[in-house]
Amino acid sequence: MKRSRGFTLIELLVVIAIIAVLIALLLPAVQAAREAARRAQCVNNLKQLGLAMHNYVSSNNVLPAMVTFLGPSYLPQPNGPGWGWCAGWPIAIAPNLELQTLSSAFNFNMQADDASNSTIGYTAVASLLCPSENLAQRPGAPWAPLSYHGNMGGPGVIEAWTGTIVPNYSNFPIPNGWGWPGQNQAYFGLQSISDGTSNTALISEKLLGLAGNPIVNPGGNNGRRGYFKVAHASFNEPPAVATNDAMTFLNACKSAPATTNSFSSAPTGQYWTFGYPWNVGNNAYTHFNTPNGMSCVDNQGNGDGPDNGGVNGIVTATSNHSGGVNVGMADGSVKFIKDSISVPTWWALGTRNSGEVISSDSY
Repeated sequence: MKRSRGFTLIELLVVIAIIAVLIALLLPAVQAAREAARRAQCVNNLKQLGLAMHNYVSSNNVLPAMVTFLGPSYLPQPNGPGWGWCAGWPIAIAPNLELQTLSSAFNFNMQADDASNSTIGYTAVASLLCPSENLAQRPGAPWAPLSYHGNMGGPGVIEAWTGTIVPNYSNFPIPNGWGWPGQNQAYFGLQSISDGTSNTALISEKLLGLAGNPIVNPGGNNGRRGYFKVAHASFNEPPAVATNDAMTFLNACKSAPATTNSFSSAPTGQYWTFGYPWNVGNNAYTHFNTPNGMSCVDNQGNGDGPDNGGVNGIVTATSNHSGGVNVGMADGSVKFIKDSISVPTWWALGTRNSGEVISSDSY
């Protein structure tokens, strides 16, 4: 009689091992394919934002302000509102993003964080959120967050507000003194970008802050979401000295120990509808540290703003894309900028009219 032969235990284990190896080989490929799709969607989001910006320029002849601050009317008063949050740049271009209904619901006669603006402020907008962002929480809950941030410019310790999305009002410390009683930094057109629209950043991305403001470390998984205090020299220096001072500040930030505790981790991208000139990291970033590096402020409090960088701080573009960040340029194109970009080139991409000459093969 013939017996039907089954699998031996060894053969079964071999088959299982082969399947496990195939899965191990396939899983990274699947994850890479998914990330490629997310990155492509992120690029599309930035293209739509760039197009909306250009449509805004066509209608108004100027780029939108980082925030539309109301200036002296918001000065602290005994019975008045005091310093208030104001409409951010996404609100300005909302009609050009097919968000006319939301835009029409925004009450510009009230502070942006007033209850009358909660309906629009609580509404998340998919095109303002990077699909590679792995946190579903809202750092400023119940207010809806923002992944894409306007370019405030190169290092503020050298020269402030040199970017393309800057506040319209500034009465806070700048390298050469106080800007009181308020200088209009915003409202210029594309013609003011004399460095070239294809070589000047308009918008990039930042990982969201953390709800509850937990302490994070540079060496941890969420280190790029935190803000860290590091030693720094004076900010009131002439331009030649300020450049060296900026590098000293940047090197101190880069070399901060992996165990350094953050003093803030929540403010980034808390509110898509509004912002504040001081709170740069909410809806803007600076071309100071290269992509996916740390964000830092001076531990002496020399004009760095409250808790997320300020005009002089290092407010870094960050993302979950492997090896870099997407950057929407002023000409409407989107480029992937690697983490390894040189510091001078990254600084040059952040300024609109500082006269730097950079070639397309340098980034």
